[in-house]
Amino acid sequence: MPLFNSQQQNDRSIRSQGTAATAVVELLVLFALAFTVVRYVEWSSDAAQAEFMSATKPSASDPNHSGEFSTPIQSLKGRTGCPPKG
Repeated sequence: MPLFNSQQQNDRSIRSQGTAATAVVELLVLFALAFTVVRYVEWSSDAAQAEFMSATKPSASDPNHSGEFSTPIQSLKGRTGCPPKG
């Protein structure tokens, strides 16, 4: 029987080493995946911000852009609106 007990202990030791190695590999994969996701989110956020900033800048070739409104603003003099019915 001592040989059988020794073999059982060896099997348990090998099994626990295999379980520990699997857990370590799973943790490494999990960390790599989390790192990749974080980097992607940072990259896409930077890209979206750059696109937004370039869209809000006026184009140098835009003839209507002079730093003011493109449609004239009328000053208020007296009454505005429809003329009175006569």
